[in-house]
Amino acid sequence: MRRGLRFVPLALLLAVIAELAVFVAVGRAVGFGAAVLAVFAASLLGMVLLRREGTRAWRGFRAAAQAGQPPGPQVTDGLVGLAGALLLAIPGLLSGALGLLLLPPPVRRLARSGVRRATERRVSSMVAGDLFGPRRVRVRRGAPYQPPAEPPVVDGGRAIEGEIVEPRQG
Repeated sequence: MRRGLRFVPLALLLAVIAELAVFVAVGRAVGFGAAVLAVFAASLLGMVLLRREGTRAWRGFRAAAQAGQPPGPQVTDGLVGLAGALLLAIPGLLSGALGLLLLPPPVRRLARSGVRRATERRVSSMVAGDLFGPRRVRVRRGAPYQPPAEPPVVDGGRAIEGEIVEPRQG
């Protein structure tokens, strides 16, 4: 069993306890009926958004695939939108607030770049290139490069040094 997976049941239990505590606090502040109505409205909105975000993600993926472009940006944007909609659909005020937080474009852009970085760390560079396209390399100009006594050889050619730069999102 993976090391991180053993904490999932504990995290779920803590999430349920936090949801109940927030619901009780909101129920005391605005009334039980208003709290139930807020949970119901957030869940209904989440169900509507699940369908919309799922359709939008699928269309973006298909358009990128048909155009011969890497589908990674559309996939990550779709995953963030679906995660926000799913959190809204789950009954609860905390999960609904987190879901609403993931929907505005600036927050979605931040979450999308985080998902991309996490994905690139977990898959091979070849798969990451297929998903997100080639990485850009920035070559620094400045002090002349002093090669070592014997330069490293890669596939019969000389290796060059560079810096990997993430492409701008937007």
